[in-house]
Amino acid sequence: MTTWDALRGLGELRFPGDPGFAAAKPVNRRFAATRPAAVLAVSRAEDVARAIEWARTESVPVSVRGGGHSYAGHSTGPGLVLDLRRLSGIRVDRGTGLVTVGGATPMKALYAGLRPWDLTFPLGNSDTVGIGGLTLGGGVTTISRAHGLTCDALVSTDVVLASGEVVTASATENPDLFWACRGGGGGNFGVNTSFTFQARPAPAGSTCVVLWAWPHAVEVLAAMQEIMLAAPAEFSARIGVARSAGDDGVVSVVGHHLGPASELRELLAPAFAVAAPDRADLEDRDFWDAARFLHHSSEGGAFAVRTRCTPHALADAGLEALVRAVEKWPGSGNPDGAGAALFAWGGEISRIPVADTAFPHRDTKFLLSLDTSWTERDAPGVVAANLDWLHALHAETGEFAPDASYVNFTDPDLEDWRGAYYGPNAARLAEVKRRYDPGRFFSSPQGL
Repeated sequence: MTTWDALRGLGELRFPGDPGFAAAKPVNRRFAATRPAAVLAVSRAEDVARAIEWARTESVPVSVRGGGHSYAGHSTGPGLVLDLRRLSGIRVDRGTGLVTVGGATPMKALYAGLRPWDLTFPLGNSDTVGIGGLTLGGGVTTISRAHGLTCDALVSTDVVLASGEVVTASATENPDLFWACRGGGGGNFGVNTSFTFQARPAPAGSTCVVLWAWPHAVEVLAAMQEIMLAAPAEFSARIGVARSAGDDGVVSVVGHHLGPASELRELLAPAFAVAAPDRADLEDRDFWDAARFLHHSSEGGAFAVRTRCTPHALADAGLEALVRAVEKWPGSGNPDGAGAALFAWGGEISRIPVADTAFPHRDTKFLLSLDTSWTERDAPGVVAANLDWLHALHAETGEFAPDASYVNFTDPDLEDWRGAYYGPNAARLAEVKRRYDPGRFFSSPQGL
């Protein structure tokens, strides 16, 4: 019989039915039915270590919850969930610009904690996303084309291993583990209880939200791809086509430029020339105002996302296929609807050689993200139709985009996930896994 009481001195232990137990649910309600045996909210690395030692002795599987944003629901499981959200402190060294944060610090707290210092590093734009998942999968953000990935700013991280040992990984201590923590995905090598980043002064700039009517979708997508291939690294954009129930669809560009709005307008001029937008909001903003403006909510019910990383622009035939597919979305009760987006990468992301970190997609020019959503109240037939639609679209895009995927948009339906997520770095990641977790204590359906 499992002796759960041994965990009570390590944090707040909750069982199904206890107050607060449901707070550890995954953000993606697609996996709402997963029911842990218990949730342990911890606040110290030492307690994480003791909990892992207990779980290993008792043969209880462990899932690690930071922000809870795993698209595939990997932040929960049938055994013990280690809830790290109390590991959320922020310490700034003004002299060096080094920022040390707890392993589950959410973006809202990070922005608030860094603003008085006017320092930053690549951060996400959803309040509740945790720093751990963002960093360990690479971390592509609105300033990544200019400042690199979140993991590129990482200087060191403290990790609790499957043995219960707490180690530091950096360029000089456990360098192979440090390499793996920069893009090798969360939950593979241990529990990261803190991270230290090199921050830099927060840059002022400008933002844009531009919307076009649906008939202009293909020509706007084509024009924006060309703009982003030639754009300076200071400009980043998400180019999307989307539909929700009852509307005709919308074409959008949401962008962040580390320069004035006058430059941003010049950059967008070729897209404005092919079709007049229905809305064009371009504003000068300081960094903090821009972050607030670009914030988005990720509490979108149940959803599924599939991705492809492409080193080139999509041909017109591919763009036409995307637009046709979005037109045929079967519908659901979720107002988030469905769509396709091209996230512009390149710039500083591409500057670092592929083998220097575990993140393999350094040559990607666009991340193609395909998504659909539904609610827990939708009938099973609606859910099945949405997933069938998404899988068919993902298969169709294989004709013009490679089988490479972004691990932070975790896809539980991906078949060759090792090759898709990790590419040429997969073999070395497997070696690191064997060294630091030889018994594969840390495991998930897509765990190394």
